[in-house]
Amino acid sequence: MEKLALKLCMGKDIGVHGNLFGGIMLSWLDETAATWACSLCRNPNMVTVKIDETNFEKPVKIGNQVNIYGEVKSVGNSSMTIYVEARSYNFYTGQEQIVCSTIFIFVRIDEHGNAIPIDSDVREQYAHLSKD
Repeated sequence: MEKLALKLCMGKDIGVHGNLFGGIMLSWLDETAATWACSLCRNPNMVTVKIDETNFEKPVKIGNQVNIYGEVKSVGNSSMTIYVEARSYNFYTGQEQIVCSTIFIFVRIDEHGNAIPIDSDVREQYAHLSKD
């Protein structure tokens, strides 16, 4: 997997139980994965069409660094499926622990919001992966 982003949990990100609010985590993951999908497809017109089951495995507290990793799972005609994983990072030990993971599906769209093909060279680059 490739490291895509670093985030820091701050007071403004905390929910009523003293942990990182789940909606903030989903926002971080979506922004990171969408930006990466656009970069990989060399096109800014990739939109989130599906977020799979999301597993919140451990709480994130104020001051925790969260490292976000991603892996392309498949590329179809107009879609890209990306697995993302957020890991808390311990500054003192250098160890990471998975705190959240999910799968996003992005679709390339035209100016009217209709699905259009991802460039063939991008699809060929990921042809070795199973199709979605």
